[in-house]
Amino acid sequence: MTNSSTAVSPPHAHSGPPRGLSNRHIQLIAIGGAIGTGLFMGSGRTISLAGPSVVFVYMVIGFFLYFMMRAMGELLLSNLHYKTFADFAADLIGPWAGFFVGWSYWFCWIVTAIAELVAITGYMQFWWPGIPLWLPTVAVLAVVFLLNAVSVKNFGEMEFWFALIKIVAILALIVTGAVMALTHFTSPDGDVAQISNLWNDGGWFPHGAMGVVAGFQIAVFAFVGVELVGTTAAEARDPRKTLPRAINSVPVRILIFYVGSLLAILVVTPWRAIDPEQSPFVAMFALAGLAGAASVVNFVVLTSAMSSSNSGVFSTSRMLFGLAAEGSAPRLFTGLNKVGVPVRALYVTALVLLLTIPVLYAGDSIIEAFTLITSVASLLFMFVWSMILVSYMRYRHKFPERHRSSEYKMPGGVVACIAVLLFFAFVVWALSLEPETAASLVALPVWLGLLGVAWVFVRRTESHRQAFEWFKQEMARPVENEHSEG
Repeated sequence: MTNSSTAVSPPHAHSGPPRGLSNRHIQLIAIGGAIGTGLFMGSGRTISLAGPSVVFVYMVIGFFLYFMMRAMGELLLSNLHYKTFADFAADLIGPWAGFFVGWSYWFCWIVTAIAELVAITGYMQFWWPGIPLWLPTVAVLAVVFLLNAVSVKNFGEMEFWFALIKIVAILALIVTGAVMALTHFTSPDGDVAQISNLWNDGGWFPHGAMGVVAGFQIAVFAFVGVELVGTTAAEARDPRKTLPRAINSVPVRILIFYVGSLLAILVVTPWRAIDPEQSPFVAMFALAGLAGAASVVNFVVLTSAMSSSNSGVFSTSRMLFGLAAEGSAPRLFTGLNKVGVPVRALYVTALVLLLTIPVLYAGDSIIEAFTLITSVASLLFMFVWSMILVSYMRYRHKFPERHRSSEYKMPGGVVACIAVLLFFAFVVWALSLEPETAASLVALPVWLGLLGVAWVFVRRTESHRQAFEWFKQEMARPVENEHSEG
């Protein structure tokens, strides 16, 4: 929107980047979004807290997030002018909601990308202990920025290969675990790989109900990014086909990649023998006697963190573009380069992510910095997920005819939305129980308070009022032509 101060803006202004992602890209982005660094790095600690019941923890989180994604899917397909969560929140709830959701999602990925860049530094030190702390951050940001700036297809290609590496690693773990269990592999400590390891040491719930609750504190972060497929749908060539296909496969992906890998780990190694400070993926490949297992898995986790950083740069630049289009951010961020990439928003994102460097130098350890930042990210994402559900309930009330004609209705409707919101409230309560995660609870109200102060000033500006009037006109435009373009 290069001229948002006028009553009528160019038709292409909010259409934004061209639809350059194929079904292959969308499917792998969806899988990559559902397999976070938290699974590779955080699952050891989650197992130590919850025991074998960790399997149910991941299944429960995946179950509720599936409904959130179905609500998001119906919303995005109800009006193809919706490019981001901020778009439908602003259109369905009000301009303040678009402002809060847009900036919160931007901050979500900034925080997550900083966490992943912190983690990348730790992974690099595995191979090069003396490497300067600032170097990995600068190098990764330079590569990700350049590839994102050239075309959206490059983002899709990067995510495709990053996701493929994660998939191969997890499938290899599951197969290795199955072979070790069938051959009754015995570890140097005398532990035999067998299915009964799942229940022969205190049962499925060795720490009782509170052990299960503790598992939710860490496991939620593993699902951060699962909604990314909604952001990429705006740049998919055929969103009406690719988005439902990607969302519908979420339960299968969770069963295979989360439940399958955790079952393999727990069958091979009794849960009490799993070191919470070590990646259980590394430990299991090492047990199998695979040479260089630690280096291989370190490479896999490194690519997972780079994938998340890449997603963060992509998502934040697109969200900043959308915020500028509706007048909630400076108009200069609507600038696109020759290939339709919001390059000015990319520049700002890269500069903000350089804040990773002082974070690295300020903390006592990389792990300490990673833990604090990830818990803040989990809360921020739950806020955005909640606003998606509230937007859906508002959509059902405001546009019942759209819902009736929808070919991709959310199962359970409003009742399911309320159930998921109650689940998020439960997770927030779980986070309040441990000092390490309770400290992060302060971040959300502080952030929302800052947004509230900013909104008081933004809503009064003439540029915002004019931009939002244009935004409403854009949302009301017929979308038949866009359907045909697919």
